Amino acid sequence: MKIFLDTANIKSIKFYNDLGLIDGVTTNPTLLSKEDGNPHDIMKTISSIVKGDISLEVINTTYSEMVKEGHKLRNYGDNIVVKCPMTADGLMACKTLSNDKIPVNITLVFSPNQAILAAKCGAKYVSPFIGRLDDIGNDGMNIIAEIKQIFQNYDYDTQILVASVRHPMHVIDAAKIGADAVTMPPSILEKMLNHNLTLAGLDRFLSDWKQIK
Repeated sequence: MKIFLDTANIKSIKFYNDLGLIDGVTTNPTLLSKEDGNPHDIMKTISSIVKGDISLEVINTTYSEMVKEGHKLRNYGDNIVVKCPMTADGLMACKTLSNDKIPVNITLVFSPNQAILAAKCGAKYVSPFIGRLDDIGNDGMNIIAEIKQIFQNYDYDTQILVASVRHPMHVIDAAKIGADAVTMPPSILEKMLNHNLTLAGLDRFLSDWKQIK
């Protein structure tokens, strides 16, 4: 399963990329708005650091404008994936961009029905937001399982990119189901990396070694 970092923070991206833990990055207007500096400069810097897929989201909502913006975003690099919203215009843009050999990530997906439509329009990725589904009393991970089964039934090439991850167990559950990728904020990846028993064990080893000396 591919691990993407869901952030626009350059420091975090560089740190986890240098560790070799991430396969790509996903961003959105909200994440970019949280960082200091020009968003265009930030996106350019991200594309210079990460070699894997980088999802950059359009900010327009009409078909023609999304297509134009998608072509401009692609100028940041050959690994740029254009993120379009799960709307009628977004699906139309996805179809056009895909035909133009520009990969698309359909975002804000909340049902298997929407995932099917995104796949039929040629999306490279479909991003179901499981955390937001959990927030309203739905079983977000069950949606992932249903999409996985449907995509397997019809051999869709579209990859399932699990988004809106709230805790490490979401990552484990997604991996058990067989999701293609999961994107998470740096705080979740940090929790996956560290464990109190690991740190305690290391402290014990070092303490015992000092006593020997």
